[in-house]
Amino acid sequence: MSLNSVVESVTARVIERSKVSRRRYLALMERNREKGVSRPRLACGNLAHAIAAAGADKPDLMRPLDKNIGMITTYNDMLSAHQPYGHYPDQIKLFAREAGATAQVAGGAPAMCDGVTQGQEGMELSLFSRDVIAMSTAVGLSHGMFNSVALLGVCDKIVPGLLMGALRFGHLPTMLIPAGPMTSGLPNKEKLKIRQLFVEGKVGKEKLMEAENASYHGPGTCTFYGTANTNQMIVEIMGLMMPDSAFIPTNTPLRQAMTRASIHRLAEISINGDDERSLAKCVDEKAIVNAAIGLLATGGSTNLTIHLPAIARAAGIVFDWEDFSRLSAEVPLITHVYPNGSEDVNAFNRVGGMPTVISELIDADLLHTDILTISRGGMKDYTQRASLSEDGKSVVYNPSKPSSDPNILRGIKEPFSSDGGIKLLEGNIGRAIYKSSAIKEKHLTVEAPARVFIDQKDVATAYQNGELERDVVVVVRFQGPEANGMPELHKLTPALGVLQDRGFNVALITDGRMSGASGKVPAAVHVVPEAQDGGPIAKIKDGDIVRVCAVTGRIEVLADPHEWEARKPAQPPLPALGTGREMFALMRSVHLSAERGASAMIELMEKDLDAVGDNIQ
Repeated sequence: MSLNSVVESVTARVIERSKVSRRRYLALMERNREKGVSRPRLACGNLAHAIAAAGADKPDLMRPLDKNIGMITTYNDMLSAHQPYGHYPDQIKLFAREAGATAQVAGGAPAMCDGVTQGQEGMELSLFSRDVIAMSTAVGLSHGMFNSVALLGVCDKIVPGLLMGALRFGHLPTMLIPAGPMTSGLPNKEKLKIRQLFVEGKVGKEKLMEAENASYHGPGTCTFYGTANTNQMIVEIMGLMMPDSAFIPTNTPLRQAMTRASIHRLAEISINGDDERSLAKCVDEKAIVNAAIGLLATGGSTNLTIHLPAIARAAGIVFDWEDFSRLSAEVPLITHVYPNGSEDVNAFNRVGGMPTVISELIDADLLHTDILTISRGGMKDYTQRASLSEDGKSVVYNPSKPSSDPNILRGIKEPFSSDGGIKLLEGNIGRAIYKSSAIKEKHLTVEAPARVFIDQKDVATAYQNGELERDVVVVVRFQGPEANGMPELHKLTPALGVLQDRGFNVALITDGRMSGASGKVPAAVHVVPEAQDGGPIAKIKDGDIVRVCAVTGRIEVLADPHEWEARKPAQPPLPALGTGREMFALMRSVHLSAERGASAMIELMEKDLDAVGDNIQ
């Protein structure tokens, strides 16, 4: 195999930049393995506490303890994607016994739903809930009772948080166990149409509620290709789940058989076993690059430009927006799944799914095939299509086939776009991420007067008052991690989409997030430095002519350089209180920038590692 030269050079850049931090991380994982808390070192009293729940009359339920799988679950029955996990622990315990292993719920982690909190105060807790999930994962695994780990989680901040926490116990083999998407409901294009009609006042709230209920209608992950499903994709392409397991629908026989196969495999790769595959060794620089390539090839969520750097840093790897942008110029977009296209992930899975995507990328020399995966055969296994055995209990694999619908999934030689659609924009406003995969060519450059806001609700009010009926670059600032936790501004999409449909040149600039639901409106998001930190975005005034150009990669105010340099940034608003937001003040005050992953936990963790240096004992 001759690897693509750009993929090779980006990987080399990541390896060189990460040399010291990766070495120290691996040393810490070896220290965990040799000296950390582990079951053989537990005193009898410790061990008795850990197995007491099995009952004194059933001591065999926790034997053999040399293959004990620890489950971290994010189950709740409010979040559709996580509701199916309610019955997983009992199933997993049975599947573990079949493989001569045991299993315990090591701990739980919170799972909030961005869909519920969109536009609400609770959304300001969303991004930093990822750190809480990571720390909850660490608490669960700190008992030292486990030989391998099953992560039960799906959605937006949840999968990154689980991985960030599990990577601190990276000496343990670890696998994500998906729950699967819900069945398809109201087509996404129809849902978006109703939302825009509601914004225009042409349908009422009853009609809107009817459409939303028809779209989000049962257990399982939302079916559009947003952050939740992008998470599943990157975990599969990194080789951290069973091949072809990301998009099997929830509560189906194949989904249960895949869970069974996953647990049997976890028992096989347990620490100190014959085929040990630790998480620390699986998540290396090449795996992170593969994840980014998968994101680009499938048109995934912009949220992963924050999450993937954070996951990488938890493994001692430094990956940034320039890496995304350089890869994007080389990796073609080969899927059209809503919001980039009209069909959902269930349709994507039917026409070929991840095995076809991975096959295409490997054939084009765009993926590292020499990474360590949880599957015995490495990346080649991930080109295989899963199906149910004749007895209905097991998973069988066969070679994948080319896409059966080129409107949803194409080959590398006939892509939807020659690039992956994630661009780094730079200029006198700062650095930002731009997702071009759903943007029409005529909208790739927008030059218009700015209208500045500090709250997305004020944008809605201005729209309703007719103040935005013109060419406009909407600037929504003081929305970064330090300001208010970096909420998604998803509710801006319908109003800005209506303005664009009316023929106006419209764009958005924000130091907040738009998520995987961002679509046809040009948006420069995650702007760094953020306004709260005195970033140049805080200098923009109403009426400034602003250019957002994905063609040249520029984001700039067209002002006299001397006048722009002399301008003072606007003063931050007072901190918002209520709905628990004040509890996250520490995380807002100490964190990495959005480009470096926006994590308070990793910022402080890296300081500790730097202080210790190579003297890890």
